Amino acid sequence: MEPLTPSQNAHKTAGDVLLVTMPALAMGSTFIWQDGQKGTYQFSKALAGTLAVTYGLKLAINKERPNGGNNNSFPSGHTSVAFASAAFVQKRYGWEYGIPAYLLAGYVGYSRIEANKHDGVDVVAGAAIGIGMGYLFTKRYERKKKLGISSGLIGNDPTIVLTYKF
Repeated sequence: MEPLTPSQNAHKTAGDVLLVTMPALAMGSTFIWQDGQKGTYQFSKALAGTLAVTYGLKLAINKERPNGGNNNSFPSGHTSVAFASAAFVQKRYGWEYGIPAYLLAGYVGYSRIEANKHDGVDVVAGAAIGIGMGYLFTKRYERKKKLGISSGLIGNDPTIVLTYKF
């Protein structure tokens, strides 16, 4: 196993940092949006499913890493976790948040190839698992409307009613 160049090492470190940061941000988003326990529960299921499938496949397939370090290459765990986080954010809160999340997840996959830990097949499989689990367990967040307007008749008189929920 040959040592990484400074550039490869920088990418590896960035990917390792994002491995922790992306799920923390995805879980934190459920508190920022104050969407109750549903979002937290959905992300927890997506992450647990991602980890179970990823590590089950690592044990079953036993593929050697490109650097020869061990036989846990397929699929990429870093990539599957990053893409599960991105898929959760995108499906729950929309593409305006999902696009940056997917860009970061893509960088995580790139960092794993650059660090010689995985090949393209490992990374694509990890991304597919993460997106699949994210989509399987996540539902779109519907913001509760605080201000409502309706119209109708009271007797024969037309009315407009404004309501505000606290």
